[in-house]
Amino acid sequence: MALRHNHYEAAFESYLRSHRVPHVVVDEARRALFQSVSLKSLDFIVYSEQTPNLLVDIKGRRFPSSGNGRRWENWATLDDMQSMLAWQDLFGEEFRSLLVFAYDVANENESAISDSTRFHFRDRDYAFFGVWADEYHMEMTTRSTSWQTVNLSSREYRRLRAPLELYL
Repeated sequence: MALRHNHYEAAFESYLRSHRVPHVVVDEARRALFQSVSLKSLDFIVYSEQTPNLLVDIKGRRFPSSGNGRRWENWATLDDMQSMLAWQDLFGEEFRSLLVFAYDVANENESAISDSTRFHFRDRDYAFFGVWADEYHMEMTTRSTSWQTVNLSSREYRRLRAPLELYL
């Protein structure tokens, strides 16, 4: 396993390994340049038996989020979205970009996340949910113009997300 400083990405990689899912860890040290456009690196390329192969960007969040009750934080940056859609176009029809929201479950008794969805890694529980980047893009709204962030309403997020295992 690669040395990962981001615990969400390390947990995701451990999840893939434990389920024997073929994947490639992408070196995020530099942005890619394609046709004079700088693209944010994706995090993983995951080979799937259920769906097109996955171009994954990990979005690490805590659940429940602090100060927001039981809200499922699902924000991304405009750069994330533009880059993931560009990667999907570059890789072609056998690949599809997926935002994976990796939740660090703060409370072991949290009932909003089923035991079957939890993944234990380094003394923490995680839950992974995916949303296709193109579907997210169609439904996203501006969260902050100054931070250039977008998100989905709670209703749209619940409609579009699925547990990670459904994508693998």
